[in-house]
Amino acid sequence: MNIAMLLQMAADLHPDRTAVGARDAGMSYRQLLDQARRAAEWIRQQGGERLVTVDVNSPAVPVLLFGSALAGVPFVPVNYRLADDRLRDVVARTAPSIAVVDEPVLRRIGHLDGVTVRSRAQVLDEVASTPVGVASDALSENEIAVLLFTSGTTGEPKAAVLRHQNLFSYIVGSVEFGTADEDECALVSVPPYHVAGVAAVLSNIYSGRRLYYLEQFDPAAWVDAVRTERVTHAMVVPTMLVRILDVLDERDVGLPTLRSLSYGGGRMPVSVIERALARLDGVDFVNAYGLTETSSTITVLTPEDHRAASTSDDPAVRRRLGSVGRPLPGIELEIRDAAGRPVPTGVTGEIWVRGAQVSGEYVGAGAQLENGWFHTRDSGWLDDGGYLFLEGRVDDVIVRGGENMSPGEIEDVLLDHPDVDQVAVVGIPDREWGEAIAAFVVPRAQASPTAEELREWVRARLRSSRVPTVVEFRDSLPYTETGKLLRRTLRDEYVRRHETADQSS
Repeated sequence: MNIAMLLQMAADLHPDRTAVGARDAGMSYRQLLDQARRAAEWIRQQGGERLVTVDVNSPAVPVLLFGSALAGVPFVPVNYRLADDRLRDVVARTAPSIAVVDEPVLRRIGHLDGVTVRSRAQVLDEVASTPVGVASDALSENEIAVLLFTSGTTGEPKAAVLRHQNLFSYIVGSVEFGTADEDECALVSVPPYHVAGVAAVLSNIYSGRRLYYLEQFDPAAWVDAVRTERVTHAMVVPTMLVRILDVLDERDVGLPTLRSLSYGGGRMPVSVIERALARLDGVDFVNAYGLTETSSTITVLTPEDHRAASTSDDPAVRRRLGSVGRPLPGIELEIRDAAGRPVPTGVTGEIWVRGAQVSGEYVGAGAQLENGWFHTRDSGWLDDGGYLFLEGRVDDVIVRGGENMSPGEIEDVLLDHPDVDQVAVVGIPDREWGEAIAAFVVPRAQASPTAEELREWVRARLRSSRVPTVVEFRDSLPYTETGKLLRRTLRDEYVRRHETADQSS
C-alpha cells in the first residue's frame, strides 16, 4: 500500500502513454517510473531523513514524490511564498533533510544546520545519471508518505502527517484505476505544497491521465494551456474560477476540450457556479470538500448533482448547488454540538469525520482522533438528503447577544446584490452585544453601492439581527493562494485600527 504502487500499476498498464508534460514532448509512464527509481537511489545516497521541496509546479513534482515513496522517506513540499524568516524556520524544522529548491530560493534559505540544499536543476541532472538501485523490501503502509505544513495564520505552522495507508485508501476508494482515455489531460495549477497538489498527482497517475503543470496560476495562461494542450480535466479554487470566467468573456472564447472541472478550497458563491454552468455548457462540474488531515476530498457534489440542482423547481434541491455534496464511500460524517453530541438534520454544528484516509495527525502531537473521529473545526449542517453545507470555520461563527450567526449566510445574501463582487463578514468586538457584524465589500467594476443600501438589502432578506453594523468598501480581500478567505486577518486589522484610534483620541 505504498503510494509508489500507484505509479507502478499505471506503468505496467500504459508504459508508453505520456504521463507528464506536453503532448509531444512529455515523459511516458515507463520513463516516469524509471526517473522515480533513480530519484529514490539518489535520495538514499544523500542520507537525509526527509525530502523537502521549496519550488513552483514542474514535472519534478511527481518524480520526487514517487522517488521519496520508493526511498522510504517523507516528501515535504513547503510554501515558497512564506516570508524569508518563516521559510527558514519551517525548513530548519525538517532537519536532517535534503531540500530541493527553485534557484531563487537558494539565496533566501542560505545555510541551515542538518539541511542539504540543492537546486532543482542540479538535482534532476544528478538523478538522471544515478543508476537504479535495488528496490527496498521494507516499504510499509504505516510509514509517513507526506508532511504538509498548515498555513499558520493563527500561530506556528503545524506539520500534518499523511501516511501511505491514508493516501492509498483515498485514491483507491475514489478513483477508478486505468480508466482514463489516452487523450485525457489534467491541468495542475494548484501549488505543490497543498494537499490538492499531492492528490492531483496520485489520482491522475492512477487513472492513466497525462499531467500538465502551470508553474503558478495565471488566468490567461490557464486558458491558453487548456486550449493549446487540449486539457480535459482541471481543478480550481473559487477565486481562480472567477478570473478564468472573466478571461473567457473578455476574449469571447470557449474551452472545447474541457470535460470536467472540479473546484474546492473555499466556499464557492452560488452566483459564481451558476455563471460557470452557463458559460461552460457541457462541462461536468464537481465540488470537492476536504482537508489536509483527511488526505484531501471527503465529500463530493457530483456532475449529476449540479445538473439536478440547477434545473430543479424544488427550492430544497436547488439549494444543493451551494452544498459540497455527500460523503465519499468509506467516509463517516457527523455534525456535532460543542459537547460532541450529534445534532439533528438542519442544525449547524462542527463537522466530524472518520475513515481509513483520515489521518488527523501532526508531528510532535500525534493523532488528534477520538475513537477514529477527527473534528475538522469546520462548521456546517446536513439536509434531508445527506448533503453537506459549509458555514466556515467554527471560530468564524459570530456570537451576537448569545445568538450564533453564520458569516456565510450573510455573505451569500450580499453576493446576490448586483453591485457586489466579493464580500467577507466577520464578528468585531461590541460592548453591548459581545460581537457586532462587519462586512468588508469589494464592489463590481463601475458600481458604487452605499453602506445603507447594503444594510437594507440584508434587512429585507434576513432578520434584522443579521444586518451589518459596519460596512467597509475595499479594492480586494485577503485570500490564501488556495482560495480560503482570511476572515481573521480582516478582523484583526479592524481591531488594531480602532484600538489605535481610541488610544489617540
